[in-house]
Amino acid sequence: MTDEVGETNAGRDDARSSLWRRDRGKDEEWVLAFIKRAAYGFLATVGDEGQPFLNSNLFVYDERRHCIYLHTHRSGRTRDTFDSVEKVAFSSAVMGRLLPAPEALEFSVEYAGVTAFGTGCVIDDTDERREALQMLLDKYAPHLEAGRDRATTDEELARTAVYRVDIETWSGKQKEVEAHFPGSYDLPTVPVPFPERAAPEDIEPSYG
Repeated sequence: MTDEVGETNAGRDDARSSLWRRDRGKDEEWVLAFIKRAAYGFLATVGDEGQPFLNSNLFVYDERRHCIYLHTHRSGRTRDTFDSVEKVAFSSAVMGRLLPAPEALEFSVEYAGVTAFGTGCVIDDTDERREALQMLLDKYAPHLEAGRDRATTDEELARTAVYRVDIETWSGKQKEVEAHFPGSYDLPTVPVPFPERAAPEDIEPSYG
């Protein structure tokens, strides 16, 4: 999978993940590193009546099974769409600096992201569900130790739907320019509806 500029791009041989801008495509090593560290992603499904639906969520990538795990409540729109279809898409991305230009057509932005295509299913096996939820805890709360600080209870499992996305093909894409690109700037942080909080280092972890 080597393009005309000599770069090996993940997913180039599959029409679903083939990139028009192959010069910005990334290889498997880059895609793996990104998906392991990405903070959150978007799962795309389609319901019975053909209505697309996006669910933004925390997730974890399981390299051994080459799949993505997510979870929601046992009921809801995501759970309903998994009852009717199996084909899904998943994406995670980050934004860099804005890149101004004399013409609006050339105005651009730095970015990096991964998009995956495959099939999704609701996990029924109790052991796999428990393992997936523990992987999520390990990713987002590595300071907690399973069995000591926190463990998934049977009651929580009964209330939780765990999804697995089996990845069939994926691609990674990145645009980055030189550090001193003329006029480049970061977009101001988008305000969020949360109250002011202490700095993270001033907050004691709570295991309750």
